[in-house]
Parts: sequence; structure tokens; C-alpha cells
Amino acid sequence: MAPLEGAAAGEGLPDSGSPRLFTWEEIALRNGRGPPPGDRWLVIDRKVYDISRFHKRHPGGSRVISGYAGQDATDPFTAFHIHQTLVRKHMKSLLIGELAPHEPSFERSKNSQAGFLQHDLGHLSVFSSPKWNHIVHEFVMCHLKGLSANWWVLHHSQHHAKPNCFLKDPDLAVHPVLFTLGKAQSRELGRQKKKYMPYNHQHQYFSFTMPLAVGPVFQGFSLYFIFQRKIWRELAWVVAYFVRFFMAFVPLLGALGAVGYLTLFIVTESVLFTWISQLNHIPMHIDYDNNLDWFSTQLQSTCNVNQSLFNDWLTGHLNFQIEHHLFPTMPRHNYWKVAPLVKSLCAKHGIEYQSKHLFTGFADILRSLKDYGEIWFKAYHQR
Repeated sequence: MAPLEGAAAGEGLPDSGSPRLFTWEEIALRNGRGPPPGDRWLVIDRKVYDISRFHKRHPGGSRVISGYAGQDATDPFTAFHIHQTLVRKHMKSLLIGELAPHEPSFERSKNSQAGFLQHDLGHLSVFSSPKWNHIVHEFVMCHLKGLSANWWVLHHSQHHAKPNCFLKDPDLAVHPVLFTLGKAQSRELGRQKKKYMPYNHQHQYFSFTMPLAVGPVFQGFSLYFIFQRKIWRELAWVVAYFVRFFMAFVPLLGALGAVGYLTLFIVTESVLFTWISQLNHIPMHIDYDNNLDWFSTQLQSTCNVNQSLFNDWLTGHLNFQIEHHLFPTMPRHNYWKVAPLVKSLCAKHGIEYQSKHLFTGFADILRSLKDYGEIWFKAYHQR
């Protein structure tokens, strides 16, 4: 086994051809926070890769891959990459060694059985060609929605990689600006005597603050991303979206009427998006990254809404949120097929599989926000 100081990042494999051998203790130190500072390593199929420089060039975004620095990333690699053979060719230059033979394939804190389902079921997509997926996605997001496709992919991929994990899931960025989320974090915020909003009333103002905030925030971050990355093609698509909209509605409604209609459309869409997306996550476990296995990470942070024709239609089959998170590249209409397999695996390993009525899910959002707010309130006023 190579000593810690002899495993400098980027040294690659020894000239003899025998791979360097590392322990999980060594790898865990290379999480981007050091020591040594800046080093980022991860493990895929027992092979150790140095992503210290590559993470900034990662096509899926720096934060997505950096979220697994110092950890095993085999299951998320399998879930997110359809053409793994091609990707592995580009990974060869990042390879610096392997896990020592006596080391387990997963960190000792993880359940080594939990990821098997990932390898037993194929990953599907809308098109077999990634190129066509990107082209059509860009058209839909930019020209039909007025948002950056690349921004959405990076934002959503971070969420999928580490759902409900503070500092790694961007969907939790509303804490503590608008809401306090998670029991431990709410207690911590209260003890620090921090108050940006009347959190003990957040279950009352959620219904109108979130829908009003989502549209402008998404639009703002989307445009900022386009200009920051200089994605002028997307800018042209987005401009075309607004030009097309106002050309169609200004003659019918006038300038102010068209702006009002656009605002009404965005707010209405935001209401639907907010309630449907948050019922699967806000009531679930929220914490910092505890480096759990892929399967457990997704199951403790997501829940389903019971299947029905109405629920399938209203949510676009995303009522199967557990399956959606386990298999992010699988077409939505296939989730019901794998749901029985996921339930069986959960029962076998004693993992809770939550599925609830639609309106129970809506009520759970407010119930959870009320609980978090009360925890904060007690800690804030405690002497």
C-alpha cells in the first residue's frame, strides 16, 4: 500500500505498470477541503481517479462530480452515463490507482448490497443519440420555455446527485433566505439567533412566496448562466421565445395585457411546479451529506405519490419520484414497470419505500414546514 505522502495527486501509475494501492482513509481526505487542499479523488469500480483539475471541465458540471470527491461514485456514474464505454476512454488519463485488495468496494459506512439494482436494469433515454437529446432539449427549454437548457441540466443534475443534502443540492438554497429546512438545521439556525424570515409562520406564507419566487429566480439565474458561459445560441433561442410571444399576444391584448398574461402564465406554471416538486422532498430527510450509498441516499430523500391515471397525468409520471431518482435517464412512462422491483429490494433490505395520496403529500409540505419553523422558534427563544 502506498503511503499517504507518496500518493500525490496526478502522479499517475508507476512505470512498472503495477497500480498504486490506496485505502479509503487516504481517499476520504481528497474531498476538495483538504488536507491537502484542492485535491479531489473519487472511486469508480474500485479504480481511483484524480479529478482535481478535471472537475472544472466536467460536462455535467463541476459541482455534480465534486459532490462525490473523497467517496465512491460507482452508482451515480452508472445512473448518469448512458454510453459508459466511451466515457471510460476519456477517464484513463485521470486514473491514478486502485483500492488496496483488503479494502471493501464501498466505504465501510455504506451498504454494499444497495446498489445492485442499478446494474441489473438498463438505462434508457428519449433518443439513442446523446446529440439529439441535447438538440431537442435545447429547443424545448429555450424556444418553448424561455430558459437555458444547459443551466437546467447542471442545476437538476446537482439535485439528483445529492438530493436533500445541504451545500450540494441547489434546491435547498431557499434555506435560510426564505425558509428553514431540516430539523437539525432549523435547530442550529435558531441557536445562532438568525432570523431572515418569520420561520414559525413559513407554512402559512409558503403557498404564495414560492410560486412568486420560482419564476423570476429561474429566469434570472438562467440568463446569468447564458451570459456567464457565453452560450449565444441559447440566448438567440430565448430571445426568439419572447419575440414570438409578444408578436402573438400584443395585437390581441396590448402591451400591458401581454405582459400580464405572461406573468399569469409563469405564476400558474410555478404554482404547479412548486407543489408537485416539493411534496416529494420537503417532508423527507434533509441533512448534510452523510456519504450514504446511492440507493439509500435516494430513498431517504424522495417519496412517491400513489399511481392513478390522474396522478400520472398531473405529474407527468413523476409521481414515481423514487424510480425517477434511481434511474434518471429512464423514460418516465417506464417507471411503473420497475417500481415493483424497487419495492421488493426495499423490503428485502429493510429500507422504507414511501408512497402517499396526492393531497396527503401536499399537506405534508405544510406540516413539515410548520415542524421546522417550531423547532427554529424554540431554539431561537431558548436562553
